[in-house]
Amino acid sequence: MTDQITTAPRVPKRVAAVILNSLKGGVVPRIGLPYITVGREFEIQALLTDLSLISDGGASFRFLVGRYGAGKSFLLQTIRTHAMGEGFVVADADLSPERRLQGGQGQGLATYRELVRNLSTKTRPEGGALNLILDRWVQNLETEDASREDMSKGDVPNGHVAGSTPAGTSIRAQFAAIEEMVHGYEFSRVLGIYRNAVSTGDEETKALAVKWLRGEYRTKTEARSELGVTAIIDDDTWYDYVKLLARFLTGAGYKGLLVLIDELVNLYKIPNAVTRQYNYEKILQMYNDTLQGKAHHLGIIMGGTPTSIEDRRRGVFSYEALRSRLTQGRFAREGMRDMLAPIIRLQPLTYEELLVLIEKIAQIHAGYFGYTCTLRDADLVEFLTIEFGRVGAETHLTPREVIRDFIELLDIMCQNPNTDLHELMASGTVGVADASAPSNTTPFAEFTI
Repeated sequence: MTDQITTAPRVPKRVAAVILNSLKGGVVPRIGLPYITVGREFEIQALLTDLSLISDGGASFRFLVGRYGAGKSFLLQTIRTHAMGEGFVVADADLSPERRLQGGQGQGLATYRELVRNLSTKTRPEGGALNLILDRWVQNLETEDASREDMSKGDVPNGHVAGSTPAGTSIRAQFAAIEEMVHGYEFSRVLGIYRNAVSTGDEETKALAVKWLRGEYRTKTEARSELGVTAIIDDDTWYDYVKLLARFLTGAGYKGLLVLIDELVNLYKIPNAVTRQYNYEKILQMYNDTLQGKAHHLGIIMGGTPTSIEDRRRGVFSYEALRSRLTQGRFAREGMRDMLAPIIRLQPLTYEELLVLIEKIAQIHAGYFGYTCTLRDADLVEFLTIEFGRVGAETHLTPREVIRDFIELLDIMCQNPNTDLHELMASGTVGVADASAPSNTTPFAEFTI
């Protein structure tokens, strides 16, 4: 191991600011993840396999399970970034008391609205990409129509049809397939209204069609009077429209739709047992649709804590139909996990991976604040040894807490350059990592400098 930590690739200041502020605040940055990604190779490879399936017209469903701060949201955002770069559209939403999968007061529709609001692509990674997707679809459709006209005149060689979907079928053929799906006629009709509005330059009608696709009509009467459509997206039907949207996206030149739903613990916290069961029933519907071939070009990943999934009284496993499908088999064990199973359980980052992570963060911090990083590998090892020497750290310390403490240490050193690093770290050795049992291990004892 070298004495001085190596220099990392330069990170743009705007990205560095987002990374540092997000991590110190205990949340996952939405940009810059490749600069700080470490470990999780097996989990990432499993999810990349799912993306290949989605691109080929299939569907997938996964649960990511891990304790608070263990890296669920980080892994979700990593896959989100990769999927957008590979030509997928990504929609993400965190569940909350106001956003569920099913509810008597529009909580399911609220989740749909959040997903649509957060539609993201490579060129619009921050969300709000619905209009961009629709305009790209209209452009592809017009290109395909023009190519057909040229073909009829014999001007296009080799029978090439421009504007075809990634799967090779024409957009119009794909459109016909959408109409045969549940609620597909209404969905197709609104798309047709949007296209006609584009051709005539009718911005008001375009806005009304987008309003309908966002699920913002409250009543059928309102939709009928403004748009001439007799159906709306509501709490019972929103998932059907997610499937339609996924199928439609290939006509706009994308490979499919990846839906990321985090904070399943908010379903676990629902006090009413009947309401919880309705939400788990919606998960079962999604699970069955994706595995039975009833959904196309759609991937769903849900993130939750072990309790929110495995608790048989209130968690997902309290719904027997889901528990029987998701329970781990007899052959998986520690060190030999099945990454093709519906549930991916996140293991803690190794000490070596955490060492690499805080080294990356130290370089980003130095680059952002414009100083030369003087930390040595031995200093990083000392910091982690102190962190994991806290009471209960072996079972309760998470990467989130380690990262937050490390950035705080860097901030203090940056603002107080005359402070002795070792004294400062020693002052933080007394603490409790949310546990009652002491930990006598010193995980970095085997490191030599």
